[in-house]
Amino acid sequence: MMRMFLLAASLLAATAQAAGPTHVNAVYDLYRNGQKLGQVTDTLTRSGKRYTLVSEARAIGPLSVLWPGSIRLESTGVVTKQGLRPSQFQHARSDAPNKLATARLDWKQHNIAYQYKGESWKVDGLQDGAQDQLSQIYQFMFASSLPSDYSLQVVSGRDLNDYRYARSGGAAIQTPFGKLATQQYERITQQPDQKAITVWIAPGRNNLPVQIRIRDEGVTLEQRLVQVTIKG
Repeated sequence: MMRMFLLAASLLAATAQAAGPTHVNAVYDLYRNGQKLGQVTDTLTRSGKRYTLVSEARAIGPLSVLWPGSIRLESTGVVTKQGLRPSQFQHARSDAPNKLATARLDWKQHNIAYQYKGESWKVDGLQDGAQDQLSQIYQFMFASSLPSDYSLQVVSGRDLNDYRYARSGGAAIQTPFGKLATQQYERITQQPDQKAITVWIAPGRNNLPVQIRIRDEGVTLEQRLVQVTIKG
């Protein structure tokens, strides 16, 4: 559940360049069904055309007994004129190292090689513009403009899914910078049991994601920005 790309952050105003920032560190309070569960720390580092994006979620306080350890997502790849192009995605749990899930994206062969719990398999049909669970949100910071609709394939540690987001005007949200006007991207679901995802980004702050909400299997997880550093 906490594998919310935890998802997940993102940057770049509508007039920004594809280069994007060189470093981002964003800290979010994490809530489960309205109760504070812990924190999520996202770190983006770009060196030349290469990028590394890490998101780590950890329960704190009394609830840490129920959710020990941390969940770590990592996306690595290159920055192109079209934005992020991930080459590998990993989903890891510190309390269950045997459950490390790895997806390697082969853009020449248009397939994905998966590894999980000693098993390996490939999935064909990787399309240009595909993102992983983490990069799908940070892709905004490398976009030349904010799309009205956002349709893409999303790669997780074990599967490949089609996502479509619709854009609408969001509310003013309290952040470390004060109240920020936001744009809202909401996943359009086809079935009642599909994972619902809503992301609020702030165009006035490089399209920084200030809030992320995921509803899945009767549980609502929400990330709220509490601290951020941006360089480059």
